[in-house]
Amino acid sequence: MATTFWDSAKSGEKSDFWKAGHKPTLIAAFLYFDLAFMVWVLLGPLAPEIAKTLHLTPAEKGLMVATPTLAGAVLRLVNGLLVDRIGPKRSGAISQLIVIAGLFAAWLLGVNSFAGTLALGVILGFAGASFAIALPLASRWYPPEHQGKAMGLAGMGNSGTVLAALFAPTLAKLFGWNAVLGLACIPLALVFAAYMILAKDAPNAPPAKPIAAYLQPLKTADAWWLMGFYSVTFGGFVGLAASLPIYFTDRFGLTTVMAGYATAACVFAGSLIRPIGGALADAIGGVKTLTVVFAVAALALAGVSAAPGVASALTTFVVAMLALGAGNGAVFQLVPQRFREEIGVMTGLVGMAGGIGGFYLASSLGFAKQFAGSYQPGFLIFAGLALLALAGLTWVKGTWRATWSLGSAARI
Repeated sequence: MATTFWDSAKSGEKSDFWKAGHKPTLIAAFLYFDLAFMVWVLLGPLAPEIAKTLHLTPAEKGLMVATPTLAGAVLRLVNGLLVDRIGPKRSGAISQLIVIAGLFAAWLLGVNSFAGTLALGVILGFAGASFAIALPLASRWYPPEHQGKAMGLAGMGNSGTVLAALFAPTLAKLFGWNAVLGLACIPLALVFAAYMILAKDAPNAPPAKPIAAYLQPLKTADAWWLMGFYSVTFGGFVGLAASLPIYFTDRFGLTTVMAGYATAACVFAGSLIRPIGGALADAIGGVKTLTVVFAVAALALAGVSAAPGVASALTTFVVAMLALGAGNGAVFQLVPQRFREEIGVMTGLVGMAGGIGGFYLASSLGFAKQFAGSYQPGFLIFAGLALLALAGLTWVKGTWRATWSLGSAARI
């Protein structure tokens, strides 16, 4: 496998994607990421019921669903460092065990206060931090011309948010929302077993460096640009995934189950298109793909703010999620082109920025509802951030194309 990788990388010749890497590891990375994302956003679909039980305000609801996102953002940096020191497989095993133990304890002891939901949110942040493990686990097996597809397929594990939206509200209605925390441990344990059997660290991992050396990318402007772009694409995706159940129940009076179905439709669109966004970026370049992404996302988010009914809101959210999902794949087509030797820590840094963007969107929607009486300001501000990202991309793309050192088969 290592010979295939390096021969392809050095010659610049395109190779068959499925023969260029390690398929069992790619499958393991997807499964791990999928179930981790399912529990990462679990508080979102459960939020309407939790809020009723604990008598939470709109701002508290927003903070509750945003806390796992912020915790995941910080822990992604930690996991990025850990991946480059002990390898992605062992890092993923540790993270999965923490999440399973935390959910089991929450189910056994119960979550009885707003502070308890925040504590659970921190534990769920370990699931969100899986991003910084699953992507390097898969990426290190593939040459530059297949990075978009490999990262896109592994990253399609964010479809786990669909599972949470589809099943959590129904299970909560049948057994109570606290029982859902315990039930989630069952598929997590099964995936952990599969992960330990299938996953294998790539043989071409860079040697360990002093911890300070891993932060060297932060001295380059390119790292900050990529972090900023991902804070909009992934931040928008995960922020909406966590907040839409609350939005649909509060804004249009949907039941928690129907709000879960509506959220699942939106999240499915954004998850499904992520590998397509990566493949498109491989074909035409990540810059061109992101240019379209930011323009469409800004228009859609602005349109959501004025949607008069559930049908129009749902349609506009799907468009926004399609754009943001494609943008997630496009950003991670660019990251390995510029930072191949620092892919572990850069995945953590960029992922952290995405989580911070998601925390901002989810929490700001709750504060907008409580203090302005409407979600509209939150959506409009985030649409403005997408336009700022578009302006920044337009500014920097010429420099990237002139200064990045790429293989003959890779494109930006």
